[in-house]
Amino acid sequence: MALPKKVLIIVENLPVPFDRRVWMEATTLQKAGYEVSVISPTGNGFEKSYEIIEKIHIYRHPLPPEESSVFGYLREYSWAINWQFRLAQRVWRERGFDVIHICNPPDLLFLVAGWFKLFHRIWVIFDHHDLSPEMYEAKYQRRDIFYHGLCWAERLTYATADIVISTNESHREVALTRGHKKPEKVFVVRSAPDLSRFHRMLPNPNYRRGKKHLIGYMGVMGEPEGIDYLLRIVYYITQKKNRQDIHFMLIGSGPAAEKLKVLSKELGVSEFVEFTGFKQGEELLERLSSCDVCVEPSPTSAYNENCTMNKILEYMAMGKAIVQFDLREGRRSAQEASLYAKPNDEVEFAEKILELLDFPELREKIGAEGRLRMEKILEWQYQVPKLLEAYEKIWQS
Repeated sequence: MALPKKVLIIVENLPVPFDRRVWMEATTLQKAGYEVSVISPTGNGFEKSYEIIEKIHIYRHPLPPEESSVFGYLREYSWAINWQFRLAQRVWRERGFDVIHICNPPDLLFLVAGWFKLFHRIWVIFDHHDLSPEMYEAKYQRRDIFYHGLCWAERLTYATADIVISTNESHREVALTRGHKKPEKVFVVRSAPDLSRFHRMLPNPNYRRGKKHLIGYMGVMGEPEGIDYLLRIVYYITQKKNRQDIHFMLIGSGPAAEKLKVLSKELGVSEFVEFTGFKQGEELLERLSSCDVCVEPSPTSAYNENCTMNKILEYMAMGKAIVQFDLREGRRSAQEASLYAKPNDEVEFAEKILELLDFPELREKIGAEGRLRMEKILEWQYQVPKLLEAYEKIWQS
């Protein structure tokens, strides 16, 4: 009997299993007969340097404190690359691997993968989560030496990869054009939730904090995510429209979280806005299940136009009506399961929220459309064959 093929997945953005996409990929591969190891940072309650969960071997490394600056990111990424290389060597000694599966950001993991490809002849899969050059431009509003450095890193990552996994069609187009990859080497595997794990629960009225309605946001809190837009939308709704029967629950954290809390106080909306920090498991599902409407306030940019925001798919999985700015991949994901405001138009966005709150039949219809779209088209079970096909392509090379 042939020995099982071995995979090493490396991710730096979030700890595993907190990173939902990476964890679904890892468990899917394990169930398909692969031996899977994962390298990720610590954090969000996952602090052990090594543990086995669901037969997956997880190796974790620390990261320096988050700092929303170019220097901060350089320090974090150089620290991470050093740790990832050391841990990859450890996995190679202890367990071995045939494939190294790198997940960006950053686009520097090719340094680790390239070394093993050159000296140990292993295969490389690039799982393209984020457009790093566009992300940099969205954060800093400039194209400087660091932007062009990210463009080179992206090119070198594509050059190192034998197979590319893209999260949507926009990313696939980047792989074909900027990455110069052959179409048969690029596979689209969307970051859709597994509905057997990501399920609705009974609403908990305590999350409303005494208000009639509850609006939810879930995700990272950095510069591109548009939480500052959301806070100004809250100001318009509560102060200009005098709608003080609404509580806004912001689930998540990130490098801009403290600045956003200050902005909330400056706008005078703190009594209507709750920053919960990261949540997971049953509590996260209960909180989302308790929302009347969920929002995605990312403004227009080359980055946001071309990225699929996981939160949109997760809102749909919970059967929640969505309000978002009308961006390309956001509309491709949600279609009829959302109301769309003109990009960056905070007043129109606010009015769309109020429309859904004032017409419960509409929000129920939109929420049901999203849930049905997940069940019939998008959920993880429909992505599994695409992931396994990408891996089968490796062995045919």
